[in-house]
Amino acid sequence: MSKLYVGSEIGQLRRVILHRPRRSLTHLTPSNCQDLLFDDVLDVERAGAEHDGFAQTLRDQGVEVLLLTDLLAETIAIPEAKDWLLNQQVSDYRLGKHLANNVRCYLNDLPNITLAKILTGGLAYSSLPKSSSSMVQGLYEPTDFVIDPLPNHLFTRDTSCWVYGGVSINPMAKPARQRETNHLRAIYRWHPLFAQQDFIKYFGDDETINYDKSTIEGGDVLVIGKGSVLVGMSERTTPQGVEHLASNLFKHGQAKQVIAMELPKHRSCMHLDTVMTHMREDTFSVYPEVVRKDVKCWSLTGDESGAVSIKQEDYFVKAIEKALGVGQLNLITTGGDSFEAEREQWKDANNVLTVKSGVVIGYESNAYTNEKYDKAGITVLPIQGDELGRGRGGARCMSCPIERDGI
Repeated sequence: MSKLYVGSEIGQLRRVILHRPRRSLTHLTPSNCQDLLFDDVLDVERAGAEHDGFAQTLRDQGVEVLLLTDLLAETIAIPEAKDWLLNQQVSDYRLGKHLANNVRCYLNDLPNITLAKILTGGLAYSSLPKSSSSMVQGLYEPTDFVIDPLPNHLFTRDTSCWVYGGVSINPMAKPARQRETNHLRAIYRWHPLFAQQDFIKYFGDDETINYDKSTIEGGDVLVIGKGSVLVGMSERTTPQGVEHLASNLFKHGQAKQVIAMELPKHRSCMHLDTVMTHMREDTFSVYPEVVRKDVKCWSLTGDESGAVSIKQEDYFVKAIEKALGVGQLNLITTGGDSFEAEREQWKDANNVLTVKSGVVIGYESNAYTNEKYDKAGITVLPIQGDELGRGRGGARCMSCPIERDGI
């Protein structure tokens, strides 16, 4: 059995978790999409076809693709996992004792794959087999959700992120995404692929802890290699979360340095990887309007006691160059004039997934930026993303590597 390990952003990618959305997208409407953190409703069939194309591009590069819905269905085939997950996702405190019990009984009898699709895709009150005498149900409309859909599960990068020999199972910042974490807790705890392997859980595995302001999302975490990790402090990842992750990385001897960068707290750059990704050892894509020279940056170091030393750095580029042992970083900026660059950054031109050093997957519509990558010797494997991109995420956002070579 090959080892669960992610040693870099640019080494050969070997295994990833993707989520092909369907049911959750059918539940997106103009009136609820903002609450579910989507800017628009997507064409369900086209989004699915585009996602299939993305998965096939990965397979053509020799990458093994695991689908989240399948992993979840295989996990809840284990009775203990199913009981735990239903009690977490359909708790008495969420729905009240009476309705929660009725819903759990209904879901418990469904085929595992159907249950997995409902847990990720949502369930309306109108879809329950019979009306309950519960006061809770009596106060809702038939089109309201008894289980909210999780369309952002599409972005498997965020809910958990593998860093060297372990994983952070991330406490998410936004209520619309917080239930995603329990799905990954269950998969990593019980699914045979993971339960039979020895790996570290750095953070977020304990559902009994209120992580409060210590939130992390994987789009902010770049495993740049050579024992270093680059983390963005965004609207979703807090300094408190970074300190906890860094402490546990050092405690387990998995990293020697965490470089933390401040990001603006707005949606167009919700994660570090929407404005900066690693494409080759000395080469990053950057959106210069956000990734500026005056960005605040800190270096975190520590040891196996878990203690963290924090030092402010002058310039993040110098900190990265030192960590990677390269002379000078090559920063490829978003293409076109200022208008085109802003449009292409919004369409995830900087959010590419590196399959191996110098070869990336990105949306074909970002013509100006892709041309700049090509001129810099970076091969772009283009995928369609007219629908998927409207969820505000590109190829890196939509993939959770669980096995990748170091550098």
